[in-house]
Amino acid sequence: MKLYYNLLSQPSRAVYIFLKTNDIQFESCHLNLLEGEHRTEEFAAINPFQLVPVIDDNGFKLTESIAILRYLHRQFNVADHWYPKDSRIQARVDEYLEWQHINTRVNGSMFFQHKFLLPKMFGREVNTRKVEEYQNKLETTLHQFETVWLKDRPFIAGDQLTIADLLAACELEQPSMADYDVREGRPLLTAWFNRVKEALQPEYDEAHNVVYIIRNKSGGKVSGAKL
Repeated sequence: MKLYYNLLSQPSRAVYIFLKTNDIQFESCHLNLLEGEHRTEEFAAINPFQLVPVIDDNGFKLTESIAILRYLHRQFNVADHWYPKDSRIQARVDEYLEWQHINTRVNGSMFFQHKFLLPKMFGREVNTRKVEEYQNKLETTLHQFETVWLKDRPFIAGDQLTIADLLAACELEQPSMADYDVREGRPLLTAWFNRVKEALQPEYDEAHNVVYIIRNKSGGKVSGAKL
């Protein structure tokens, strides 16, 4: 199996952590996004959408992270808790995954892009109107994350870690590179983060090293990490 990825990408980190945590062997195919390696004709033949992550399992290609994680769970002998057979727990996982597309993912990503990535990559002024817009949306999402998804359970779908938690944690790390700590003032979210990270070590920190480098740099530059 080949994994085409870049660890600046939240879903790339999720798939990478899942593979490593479950000892699924793969060939690492890192794409440098700053140099446009995902926009080449060669990569377009692998993924016409020209995005990461992608897996190629002996000629069978998948280009969406959620589909990839579900496929890996079915295809390999991994623990049931990731995507449980219990229909109600699985439905709860799916419910979050449907919700996160226009909430956790889009609001965290757009805040990060407008506050950090676009100004750093293209030398643009920060669009403060867009930053404020997506920060407000992100804060609404974080409030809902605590009051709905974590209201009465330690993980998103119940008592055990699932792919929903893995994807959510990777998404919620992204704003930290733009000087926004989603944990601040949110005790339920902080406790959940700690549980997820503890369950996924050391692979979690390995995958997020690029995030930590950028986050910890004063006025950090994207070129300071392997992208």
